[in-house]
Amino acid sequence: MKITEAEWTVLDILWSGQRFALGELTNALKPVNGWSKNTVHTYLTRMEAKGLVAIDHSQPRPYAAAVSREDCARQERDDLLKRVYGGAAGDLVAAFLQESRLSPQERERLRKLLDEMEV
Repeated sequence: MKITEAEWTVLDILWSGQRFALGELTNALKPVNGWSKNTVHTYLTRMEAKGLVAIDHSQPRPYAAAVSREDCARQERDDLLKRVYGGAAGDLVAAFLQESRLSPQERERLRKLLDEMEV
C-alpha cells in the first residue's frame, strides 16, 4: 500500500499518542500544512478506508493509528527495494553506504548486524 506524504504527516502525529480528538489533530496539523477541520476529517476517513486509521466514534478521542510506524517503514523499504534495486538488498545498502557518511557507532552496528546474519 502506498502511503502519501500527507498520510505520513497524519500518521506521525497519531503515532505520538494514544488517541486523538478531531480538534487536537487539526491543531497539530495546522502549523504543518494549514488544513481546516473538514480537510483533516476527509483525510482521516480516507485513511480509515485504507486501513491506516482506526476510528471509534463511541470515544471522545476517536482517532488512532491502525498501523505501526515499523510496519509502514517496512512496506516503504520493500517498495523501494523492489522498484529501484530489483530486490537486490546488497545494491541498496551499497548505494546508501557510498553516498552517506556513517559514524563510527553506525559502522560498528552495521558490522555486528552483518556478522549476526552469517551465523
